[in-house]
Amino acid sequence: MTDLDFRQGDRPIPGPQTTNLADILERVLDKGIVIAGDIKIDLLDIELLTIRLRLFVASVDTAKKAGIDWWETDPALSSQASRNALEDENRELRERLRALEPSAEASSDRSTPQRAEQEKRTGEEKENRKR
Repeated sequence: MTDLDFRQGDRPIPGPQTTNLADILERVLDKGIVIAGDIKIDLLDIELLTIRLRLFVASVDTAKKAGIDWWETDPALSSQASRNALEDENRELRERLRALEPSAEASSDRSTPQRAEQEKRTGEEKENRKR
């Protein structure tokens, strides 16, 4: 420190408080911040493209308080959600298979006598052609 930094009694001169990036980031994440904007592209008064942007920057705890927790249910971001999605798909496929099995058994039971009859007719037709 230099002599200019101190006045009578060796006390520092009060000045404007400075904040560093870490303090600012901590405040933003603690409280959350919303950034919103719209981008429009027009040509001769004809709207070609509109992009609406909404950005919410916050800590996980602040986002949960705001009711935002999509990362917990997205299979691409959560291994638990991925396992749940796979289990749901497997359960649905098993139910569909159970529903199809009785109808497949019933149709095979019906088709067996029909096939036998058809084969019998085909065999008789072949014998008649030989004569």
